[in-house]
Amino acid sequence: MGSPALKKALAKMAGAGIDEVAVETFAHYFRLLEHGETGMVPESTIDPVDIDRLDDVEVDDETAREAVRQTAVIKLNGGLGTSMGMDRAKSLLCVRRGLSFLDIIARQVLHLRSEYDAPLPLLMMNSFRTSADTLTALQRYDDLAVDGLPLEFLQNKEPKLLTKDLSPVSWDADPDLEWCPPGHGDIYTALRGTGLLQDLIDQGYRYVFVSNSDNLGAVPDARVAGWFAQSGAPFAIEAVRRTPSDRKGGHFARRKADGRIVLRESAQTLPEDAKALADLDRHRFCSTNNLWFDTHAMKEALDARDGILGLPLIRNVKNVDPGDPSSPEVVQVETAMGAAIEVFEGARLIEVGRERFVPVKTTNDLLVLRSDVYEIGQDFVLDPVAEVPFVELDGDHYKLVGQFDKHFPEGAPSLKEATSLRIEGDWTFGRGVRVQGDVALEGGTGRRVEADEVLTGTRSG
Repeated sequence: MGSPALKKALAKMAGAGIDEVAVETFAHYFRLLEHGETGMVPESTIDPVDIDRLDDVEVDDETAREAVRQTAVIKLNGGLGTSMGMDRAKSLLCVRRGLSFLDIIARQVLHLRSEYDAPLPLLMMNSFRTSADTLTALQRYDDLAVDGLPLEFLQNKEPKLLTKDLSPVSWDADPDLEWCPPGHGDIYTALRGTGLLQDLIDQGYRYVFVSNSDNLGAVPDARVAGWFAQSGAPFAIEAVRRTPSDRKGGHFARRKADGRIVLRESAQTLPEDAKALADLDRHRFCSTNNLWFDTHAMKEALDARDGILGLPLIRNVKNVDPGDPSSPEVVQVETAMGAAIEVFEGARLIEVGRERFVPVKTTNDLLVLRSDVYEIGQDFVLDPVAEVPFVELDGDHYKLVGQFDKHFPEGAPSLKEATSLRIEGDWTFGRGVRVQGDVALEGGTGRRVEADEVLTGTRSG
């Protein structure tokens, strides 16, 4: 069964009623961790990768239509938005005209069902913290659920492990903090453990499109579905060109040993390879976390590996209470769902436009999304009407959603004429403010930008 620390962790999971497939998967990664596996991907073991562009691919209408009819949609919806001061599902945040991320996702799917006469089921992968609020919010869409399939399934949880001996941590101040999600690579474990993968196959769904619920650009587009279907690939990921803002993030590469495509995350990069990680000319493509897989190929791979795909380990070191740096240091054992690309022979990448990658990780992103940089059409698809400006808000005054909303009580300023907006200090915006070119607001406490002002250049408080 393993070491005393592993026995304690497995007993804790069994006591919490964790699914057996998830327990076995955790044990696999625990043993890797115990034997010193770090999951690092040295620069010397990889080469840059070249990929095709969606714009250069021909997909006929019937292929696209038939692919959508065989597609199911999964949205990763386990995040609470704690980094933005939220204590509920981030997807409940208002985006535009009283519509949340969830509202827009539901309406995107319902529109596509009507346009393509497709069942296009929507499944939310929730955590135990986001499930109730999410299902309550989706109750307004009576026709969203598809017969024979649930609206949600739950991601698994696992114990956080003390760095000193890998035993499961105890934290009486908040026992919930003793647990963590296993990273979004858990989706494959959860689909198998719940029986949903087999259910999808039995009901005739050949393809699954997976994306994050905070990325409203990730629509189950018929053209992309058609490309995936005609490619015959078992697995694919949509990629975008890296920009300066992506320098610290992960990227795709090709492993020298076997020619497989790999996804190297920043947490898997050695310190001495940091320069190569940031080299946008060498490693040009990063993941949108929009991925497609063939249900039959996924089942075959899981069956062949006894339910464990064997994704690369990510060893994530944190404090048991993220808000308390004095709390014990723990290891969270994680995997990334995109790393499954290296499991499948013949897996593909496709370069898509940046409009399919609109993640909201900070209030900087939220301001752009709520502004007029994007229009939301009758199909509820985000249409960028201008170049996305660079936004940097003062973390002391705008980092949390509550702070952010107080500073923009009349809504976001117009940013479609902006190149950049940097705010240092405490500035509150009136209605109808327009930002043009490069704008910087510096210093000041309790400063106000009056209604209908046009901001240009630099202004000091």
